[in-house]
Amino acid sequence: MSTSSPTPTLIDPFQRRIEYLRVSVTDRCDLRCSYCMPKGFDGFHEPEDWLTFSEIERVVGAFVRLGVQRIRLTGGEPLVRRDLPELAARLSALPGLTDLSLSTNAVRLDKYAAALKTAGVRRVNVSLDSLNPERFAEITGGGKLHKVLRGLDAAHAAGLAPVKINMVAMGGVNDDEIEDMVAFCAERDFTLRLIETMPMGDTGRNATGQYLNLQSVRERLTERFDLIPDILPGGGPARYYRVAGSKTTIGFITPISQHFCETCNRVRLAADGTLYLCLGQDNSYELRPMLRAGASDAELETAIRTAIGLKPERHEFREKPEKVIRFMSMTGG
Repeated sequence: MSTSSPTPTLIDPFQRRIEYLRVSVTDRCDLRCSYCMPKGFDGFHEPEDWLTFSEIERVVGAFVRLGVQRIRLTGGEPLVRRDLPELAARLSALPGLTDLSLSTNAVRLDKYAAALKTAGVRRVNVSLDSLNPERFAEITGGGKLHKVLRGLDAAHAAGLAPVKINMVAMGGVNDDEIEDMVAFCAERDFTLRLIETMPMGDTGRNATGQYLNLQSVRERLTERFDLIPDILPGGGPARYYRVAGSKTTIGFITPISQHFCETCNRVRLAADGTLYLCLGQDNSYELRPMLRAGASDAELETAIRTAIGLKPERHEFREKPEKVIRFMSMTGG
């Protein structure tokens, strides 16, 4: 008879298994996307308030011991955090971690793609809302599209795969580019994920006038493409369809029109050590104070289990759009 212990699991109050942790390494970004961060915003955490690499490694290690196998590094923009490949290497070496990925705007990815791959990052999600340089600059507060495209080339050359393009679909802003983005991804074997705007902070609520129901977009794309329901490993909340006769996959992330809370398997660690249990609620747990007070690994694991007990059943983006006052960049994507 085997005497090995069962694999630890984190189960929330609604019997969802938590197996995915998004780790924000900074709340700063080198772009100012209109739906994410207000123009002129400077209320960032001071760097001494960010978790150190050693503190992040301790928290991630505790989550992995508790059965979490997938980690995604996020920001703000994670590549503005100095020496990020060093952190990636430390995390990828943790026993039990099976998937380490990165969300990025790709502005700096050409410089870091190879080092990230060597450090153990397997795949990347890249935010890209327009293929028009002028429109891209308008949406991102002055961003340079050619830098993102250069970063995507570097990701491909480094072997980071799959590359997923995240496009926030906004009515009257970039909805006329969706078919072009499908073609762009098809040419490069990228996965396209279309995302509805969310009322997070003043920026998100200001963007609700641009809200685009992705159910109608899917119907529109069905008129042009033969879409076959598909499943991607690690696909998260997206509902995927494959374009018949190609390798192209399109995912629809619909927190407003068709929420996916019943299958939510994730929590978010903000750069300052706050554990957010839901993107659309204020439920949170502070880990930084206990880390800096010398908490043991056992105490840290107990705190994480306690925090998971605070995870709500669902967000209330539709019912109470004014509820969440923090910006997306403060939460960790």
